[in-house]
Amino acid sequence: MSRTCDVTGAGPGFGNNVPWSKHKTRRRWNVNLQSKRYFLPSEGRHVRLRVSAKGIKIIDRDGVEAVVQRMRAAGKQV
Repeated sequence: MSRTCDVTGAGPGFGNNVPWSKHKTRRRWNVNLQSKRYFLPSEGRHVRLRVSAKGIKIIDRDGVEAVVQRMRAAGKQV
């Protein structure tokens, strides 16, 4: 399973470790993913989403119903 947020689509970032000697090695910055369970009142069931910290804030701001509706419009299965 890839490390991407279900809501924002954010994935890991890539770059270099650069120490004092300037010998660069590749590294990655993973997304702060959390597995959250939300209740959808319109369907009377729970959904489990793998969301980033920013995705959790978006759900808190817009509501889980609106976010799930946008995800389905984008073609994601919920």
